Amino acid sequence: MRFTDFVRSRPNLRFLFTGGKGGVGKTVAAAGMAYYFATQGQKVLLVSLNPVHSLSSVFGQDLWGGQIKPVEGVENLWACEVDISDVMQRYKDMLGRRLREFFKWADIPINPDPFIDIATTNPAFEESAMFDKMVDIMLEQGPNYDKIVFDCAAVANAIRLIGLSKIYTLWLQRMIESRKEALSLRVKLSFRKEKVMEEIKKDPLMADLISMDKRIRAAKKFLMDPEATAFFFVTLPLALPISVVKRFIRMVKAFDIPIGGVIVNCVIPRSVVEKGERSEYMLNKLREQEGYMAIIERDLGPLVRAYIPLFETEVAGVDMIAKVADALVSGEMPE
Repeated sequence: MRFTDFVRSRPNLRFLFTGGKGGVGKTVAAAGMAYYFATQGQKVLLVSLNPVHSLSSVFGQDLWGGQIKPVEGVENLWACEVDISDVMQRYKDMLGRRLREFFKWADIPINPDPFIDIATTNPAFEESAMFDKMVDIMLEQGPNYDKIVFDCAAVANAIRLIGLSKIYTLWLQRMIESRKEALSLRVKLSFRKEKVMEEIKKDPLMADLISMDKRIRAAKKFLMDPEATAFFFVTLPLALPISVVKRFIRMVKAFDIPIGGVIVNCVIPRSVVEKGERSEYMLNKLREQEGYMAIIERDLGPLVRAYIPLFETEVAGVDMIAKVADALVSGEMPE
């Protein structure tokens, strides 16, 4: 099934994600998808969740800053290179407040700052902040756009990022139950139960947990819905990227993330060799590619949605992105 046929078969599709091994062209594929939808008259938001953003380079425009900006030269298309610094600071402030409240409540005379520093320098802290940003965009910007296309980091990070909705739900359920038990025990051990009950009703930690749980559940509803969400793998016709896609397809299924299909990038058109360059190098590259294309057909065939050719020049600028969109529409092997 071609990319356009897949999209038409899911009229309620709103969130598209691209992922794959580093350097396979995830940003190019995401930009091509966003361009295609925008030229179809749909209002589109293209979002980079990659810590090393590339949208500005691909479009040749300044899209940095964490703000949603219109893409010049493409009607109906907006873009955002996500900045998580504000979320990181919000996490740090909230963590500081909660730790100080806990130490005060437990009557522990300890400076919480070292604990805050340890927690906020953990790599998982940034991943959680990026997930929070993704959820914000889905819930807050989702109603404002017909399609939101997410350009993710390398596939392992991308799957963990999206899969956090499942992990967070389990973690939050346990945290809420644990907090309920702690508060219940506090009531049982207190002498002034009425006053303690009033304090518990205003418990800030429980309020935070419940609020977070509602947001995660709302996002998870979209993320696990095959009619609303699709994850597209991008690969090159080479051994390592193909093996990465095959391996991580299983991981995506384990997280219940709907698979949209596979986009094969940088395919050398046969005409380049047959009508032009016939050096031994090019002939060998073409033969090598044919072997890998056979593997793709054998192992991923039903999932392949489109082939993007290896262009004569780098994909940079709106005109080149339009050519990528044309390849997605065609869905055929470049001749």
